[in-house]
Amino acid sequence: MSAASNSRCPVCKTAEVVCGKWTLLLIRDLSGGSSRFCELERSLEGISPRTLSLRLRALEAEGIVERHTFPEVPPRVEYALTEKGEALVPLIDDMRTYGTRWLLAEDPAPAIA
Repeated sequence: MSAASNSRCPVCKTAEVVCGKWTLLLIRDLSGGSSRFCELERSLEGISPRTLSLRLRALEAEGIVERHTFPEVPPRVEYALTEKGEALVPLIDDMRTYGTRWLLAEDPAPAIA
């Protein structure tokens, strides 16, 4: 496959969007409903606030995540998947199934779903 055909390949284009570190885990966590920044930070052990902020902004720019700001004091911000983001949830589900069937059998560590 040439570089030109890669730029038109739907698999390559999807990989460009979802294969950034933490991206799939953010989508996984938001698939259960909207979350606040601190909730996402807690669920993604090891992510820095700066990285989380950058990932959320990138996903927002792609139309995968939307940011809701509530006019309260102090301000409350929640993140949720858009319709475009929800369309990625089956991919996450398939990855969970694959990992459970093919990878966890080899790894004695506890599963994180």
